[in-house]
Amino acid sequence: MRCITLESDNPFFNLAVEEVLLKNSREDYLILGINKPSLIIGKHQSAHKEANTKFITENNIPVIRRITGGGTVFHDKGNLNFSFIQQSESGKQIDFKKYTLPVIEFLSSVNIEAIFEGKNDLKVGGYKISGNAEHVYRNRVLHHGTILFSASLDQLRNSIRKDKSGYTTRAVESNPSSVMNLKEMLDRYNDVYELRSGMMKYFLHTIPEAEISNLSTDDAKAAEILVAAKYNTWEWNWAYGPEYTFRNTFQFKGNPHHCVLIVKDGIITGCSIDGSLEMLSFSDKLVGCRHMVSDLSGFFKKENITIPEEEIYNFF
Repeated sequence: MRCITLESDNPFFNLAVEEVLLKNSREDYLILGINKPSLIIGKHQSAHKEANTKFITENNIPVIRRITGGGTVFHDKGNLNFSFIQQSESGKQIDFKKYTLPVIEFLSSVNIEAIFEGKNDLKVGGYKISGNAEHVYRNRVLHHGTILFSASLDQLRNSIRKDKSGYTTRAVESNPSSVMNLKEMLDRYNDVYELRSGMMKYFLHTIPEAEISNLSTDDAKAAEILVAAKYNTWEWNWAYGPEYTFRNTFQFKGNPHHCVLIVKDGIITGCSIDGSLEMLSFSDKLVGCRHMVSDLSGFFKKENITIPEEEIYNFF
């Protein structure tokens, strides 16, 4: 097994690396990485339904879709990401317990008793410290997960939408859990980088035929191409996923308004806004507009409709 420590903290690139090594190689990999703040959603989720659109927009936190299923997780530089990419036997490819067991054993070696619970979580004392997801590609499997060490729990909670009742969709739901950091329980590690180093040393000693490796120049270039073509695109991160309907009631210029947006492939395909003649007059014009903050802001300016910046988020 090739063991790689990713030097990049770019979540777009690091997710692309996983896909490149999954699809372009037959070797087995263990990858450890740390990302800048980002909200990582599952392949079959609705981005706006999962993200607190207002908070992530105002704080420049990117939403990035991964190729694995499951729910939404928050990454920052207090969170350690681990990935296993391996050849797999048909019929035995989806196996969360198999791939989380080495992590549980590592944590046990530093006196943290973690247990596998539910479909894909690791918990300590009833609190979630790790979310996991998998993707099968032919006879290979990608399993990746997180370890909360010293993540900003405030940013984590604020980045994820709490009230999702405005969205109706077939998209996969996240299952919110109470979370905790491990830093206070792991005083041997001063920061997440020391945790990463300790975890890598443990795996090198306990996984048969594990050896330190580096990301090749060719694989890095392939990942950069994939970032530009996929991971850093609106089409993948926001437009991909099932159709959804958004409903909201809000005040505008002192009057109650009701909004219904039907969105397919990220584009508003149906729109109804009632409550005033002004809003009613441009409802049809929103059809064809991307369901994005910047696009709606631009639309209102073009139509000479003065809407305070804060109220744009009534449409999300």
